[in-house]
Amino acid sequence: MNGLSTLLIVVGLFLVGGIVSFVKQKMPTSLIVLLSIGAGMCLVAGVLRLEVWN
Repeated sequence: MNGLSTLLIVVGLFLVGGIVSFVKQKMPTSLIVLLSIGAGMCLVAGVLRLEVWN
């Protein structure tokens, strides 16, 4: 596990927390969808960059 993959996973989890917070605050759906796309991309990129796939 290198630094960049760790950073991407942490940022993705941070954005997931933001999604939960925005849903509780009843923020606009388009903002929640945009945030969830960003969180998903960060998590997928972080998992794919892990060195366990070699």
